[in-house]
Formats: sequence, structure tokens, C-alpha cells
Amino acid sequence: KDSPIIWRGPAKMGAIKQFLEDVSWGALDFLIIDLPPGTGDEPLSVAQLIPNCDGSVLVTTPQDVALISVRKSIRFSEKLNVPIIGLVDNMHGLICPHCGKPIEVFGTGGVEKASEDFNIPILARLPIEPKVAEMEDKGTIVQGLLEHSTEWQKNFEAIITAVEQTLGED
Repeated sequence: KDSPIIWRGPAKMGAIKQFLEDVSWGALDFLIIDLPPGTGDEPLSVAQLIPNCDGSVLVTTPQDVALISVRKSIRFSEKLNVPIIGLVDNMHGLICPHCGKPIEVFGTGGVEKASEDFNIPILARLPIEPKVAEMEDKGTIVQGLLEHSTEWQKNFEAIITAVEQTLGED
């Protein structure tokens, strides 16, 4: 449970290749692959193994160090001809559990600047919402239990809608 898997590039590439090529996926509307941030082995392997990828969604947080990484990921995607559907600003403030108002925790403006600099839309701004974190820790399925009126839920649904519209799925 607590033991790490320590793999170098070739082992990672082999595992990703096996996962993408040897699994019988059947007919898919979407294949969502959650990759670590940056431009390392995992994103490179996926980009090489899925050469005609329809698009990617880059998730970042408002901290400067995360924005440096996402800007590099944008250039990486451009060089490998992976279309970028949009950016998601994750941890965009904290929804106060007492009053329900947003509190800016990590600063603002960086995701907007990246969006403007690269002409990539911001699909959503997902706030930290204590109720969501609590449900995730319990392993509860979030979508079925959240009210559609929460900021987090509205923004998450905006991501799905943007991806469906961009890729022509209805």
C-alpha cells in the first residue's frame, strides 16, 4: 500500500504502451488519461502512442511554479501537434464552509495570463470546496451527491460541455 513503484523511462514507456495497446477498450466516446504535470516520460509516451489525439485539457493551479509547468506543457503540446481544448484553473480559491463565499488562497491572474498569451480558453475555475474534499476522502461518488448549484459542480460541468462541443459529441 505504501510502497512506491520506482520506474525509469523505458519501464514507464513499456507500461503505458501495454496499457494503451493491449487493453480492449471497445467503442469509446472519450478516453481520459490523467497524466502528471510537466513534459516528462508519461506525456511524451502518450503523445507518441496516440499520434492523432483529438485534444487535451491542461489542468493547473494558480501558483507560479504550476504555471511555469503548464506554460511548458502548452509548448510541448504545440511541438507534438496535440490540440489543446482548454485550461482548467484548479484550486481557484476556497469556498468558505461557513459563509459560502470564495477566498483567494493562491493568488490570481496567472491562469488568465497564460490563457491570453497562448490564446487558449479557460474552461473552468474549480474552487477548493470542503464538501467535495470530504466526499473524495470517503470514496463517495461526487457527482451524484452534490447539488448542481455548487460552484465546483457548475464549473466541472462546464469542462464536460466544452470538451463535448469541441470534439463534436452531443
